[in-house]
Order: sequence, then C-alpha cells, then structure tokens
Amino acid sequence: MNATAITTYSESGSGALTPAAGVEVGAPPSRGVVGMTCLIIAESAIFLIFVVAYLFYLGKDRTGPTPRQVLELPIVNSICLLSSSAAITFALSSLRDSDVRRFSFWWSATIALGAYFLLGTGREWRHLIYDKGLTIQTNLFGSTFYSLVGLHASHVVIGLLALCFVMAFAIGGWVKPKHAARVHVLALYWHFVDVVWVVVFTVVYIIGR
Repeated sequence: MNATAITTYSESGSGALTPAAGVEVGAPPSRGVVGMTCLIIAESAIFLIFVVAYLFYLGKDRTGPTPRQVLELPIVNSICLLSSSAAITFALSSLRDSDVRRFSFWWSATIALGAYFLLGTGREWRHLIYDKGLTIQTNLFGSTFYSLVGLHASHVVIGLLALCFVMAFAIGGWVKPKHAARVHVLALYWHFVDVVWVVVFTVVYIIGR
C-alpha cells in the first residue's frame, strides 16, 4: 500500500507558505493501479460493443424463442456476485490491518460467491439449451445473448483463477500486509466484473425482456 505523501511548508520572507526544500509534494500513482485502470478502460470498450450489438438486434428475430419466453431473472446469482465485492473489500481491509486470518476468510468467501455465480450461469445455460431450445445458432437473440453473457462469464473465470492463485499463497503463509497494494489491484478487477454484471443484468434481463 502506497504511503500518502506529506508536504511540509516553510514561511518565506513575505509571510507566504511554500513547500520546504527536499520534501516530496506528491507520490506517483501505483503502476499496478494505473495498469489495471488502463485494462478496465479497454475491457469496458469491448463490453460496450457487445451491449450495443445486443440492443441493436433486440426484437429483430423472425423465429423464437424470445427473451420474454425463456429468460428468468437470476436474482440469487446476482446477489451472490454483488456480495462478493463486499467480501473482497473486507478481505483487503483485513490485510491492511495485518489480520491475515480474517483476510483468508473473506478471500475464500469471495471465491465461493464467484464460483456459485458461475455455477448458476451454467445451470441457466443448460436450462435454455436443453429445455428451451435456445442455442447460439437458434436466432439473433441466442447469438447476442450467449456472446454478451459468455463474455462476462469468461471474465469471472479469469478473476476466480487469479483469486485462487492468491488464496494458494495465503494458505502457504506467503501473503503479508506489505502485499496489500498488489491485492488491491486484483480487487479493482473484481469490482469491475461486478459492475459490468449490473450493466449486463439491466440490458439483458430488464430492458431486453
């Protein structure tokens, strides 16, 4: 975690306060945070393209099924994924407070909630494919639905793999409070995944129906 730079001032002859010589007036931003921010901006642009495509083709199918006929609101899934953002925030706070045991608990909770979301997505897809006959080749709705939701699911998978990697280090006793800045970078990615789901949920399950 980067320390906050503290500026000291000296009084000049005119009585004005000026920064003291040799004192750092500002710390450079973390390279990890900057890199993750750039990645999030790029990924946001990709998601925007898929969202626009979904909305553009919405209602233009000549054959069914339609979203209203087959889609159900994934309420429990959404609650679990959004709750994982709170869990990872608690985990990061615990690590910054040097409580590694509590960090491991909340980090494990984040993984469990994310995994449940993926499991729920898999169940939904199985229901749509085998019970409702909706595949990626069925119609425009099927193509755009699986593309958009699948893109988000792939990012959840990547995030979970990274979370499990950190968890393995925590179990081995290699995660320390000094690593909080690096954990923060990964937490930013996970928050991004959750925010994107809010957009996907709104577009697909509310506007799209």
